[in-house]
Amino acid sequence: MAKTVYTCRECGGSNAKWLGKCPHCDAWNTLDETVAEVAGPAKNRFQSLAKSVPVATLSEIDAAEVARTPTGQEELDRVLGGGIVEGAVVLIGGDPGIGKSTLLLQALDALSGQMKVLYVTGEESTAQVALRARRLGLGGHKVRVLAEIQLEKIVATLAAEAPAFCVIDSIQTVYSDQLSSAPGSVSQVRECAAQLTRLAKTSGVAMVFVGHVTKEGALAGPRVLEHMVDTVLYFEGDTHSSFRLVRAIKNRFGAINEIGVFAMTERGLKGVSNPSAIFLSTHGEPVPGSCVLVTLEGTRPLLVEIQALVDSGGPSPRRLSVGLDRDRLAMLLAVLHRHAGVSCMDQDVFVNAVGGVRISEPAADLAVLLAIQGSLRARALPRGFIAFGEVGLAGEVRPAPRGQERLKEAAKLGFSVAVVPKANAPKKAIEGLQVHAVDRIEQAIEVVRGLG
Repeated sequence: MAKTVYTCRECGGSNAKWLGKCPHCDAWNTLDETVAEVAGPAKNRFQSLAKSVPVATLSEIDAAEVARTPTGQEELDRVLGGGIVEGAVVLIGGDPGIGKSTLLLQALDALSGQMKVLYVTGEESTAQVALRARRLGLGGHKVRVLAEIQLEKIVATLAAEAPAFCVIDSIQTVYSDQLSSAPGSVSQVRECAAQLTRLAKTSGVAMVFVGHVTKEGALAGPRVLEHMVDTVLYFEGDTHSSFRLVRAIKNRFGAINEIGVFAMTERGLKGVSNPSAIFLSTHGEPVPGSCVLVTLEGTRPLLVEIQALVDSGGPSPRRLSVGLDRDRLAMLLAVLHRHAGVSCMDQDVFVNAVGGVRISEPAADLAVLLAIQGSLRARALPRGFIAFGEVGLAGEVRPAPRGQERLKEAAKLGFSVAVVPKANAPKKAIEGLQVHAVDRIEQAIEVVRGLG
């Protein structure tokens, strides 16, 4: 009878018996029963994933920039850091149906004119891939397609075809005959990804792995998968909306937290050249509870509208935020009461970032507080108003990184009034933009009252 072990789907650790909590990473309810691997010849999974080179002195190593090949999708190139790199391995994850395969098929078709490309599909037949290409209006004259999930056959095809760019859709469907566990298990995903990554590094073929996600939105499989690859991209967005965001979580060849914005059309995903237009509502007249924030996503300044609604809440008022940290909202309300004398203790407070964008940087604090104060007092901010800055517990307004770029982006889009931290005040006046620099939250509220 085959011996079974219990393997953690989070960290890959194994245990002889089932436990509610993994003893290796302390995650709950993550142990799955798998067949124990039979001891055999030592596998090469612990070999280096990079080409073997002699020991060298760091100062003598040539640090030339790596060559990049544009994918034909400007927004995807922005997230990748300029294009694909020879031998690089990219992992892209996202909810089912969000557009991962569509985007990669478009990139493959564009790249096929300048290099050999291969699309390995484990979830669809070649006919289904061809049907999608016709629907997207892609020629596909030089795109090679393989429907296969066995690792050894995929490796043999890569050796025979010798492509410069390859997509594996998806890594969870690939299995190796050397392992007895089922496709998608921790050991299969880890071993197949390691073998393909090693092949990419030694042969120079750039690879993209499509990854499944869990119900919490994290990439499925062991976390070692994310450490193994060079770049990790997440596809974000509501399937009910036509807009999609591709965010770089890890990138050895570029900036992290860079985002690319796409619109889903009948002809596939198209890059959005002015994403700020997505996150700004079109009000005929300024409305109370609305404040435009200049946030920073990677190297790109984005203008996002922050909306707040303050309403009578009774004995147990609610604090609800969409796209912003709820705990930080509670802290900001306490700062607003303590240092600016604006009390919301008996009011429901709802805050929303328009357009489905998620904002994690603290530079949104000032815009959130001004939107809340405007909704509470039923006074709209003037037309063309923007704000940004971090607010501390002592009521001070702290500077945001790259404030000059934020102000220039706002001026370029026609905004005329800004309230910013004093440290972010521009040394030279920006044409068309009146900047009010403040040190504390009460000063910011006084400035807004004077503008009204």
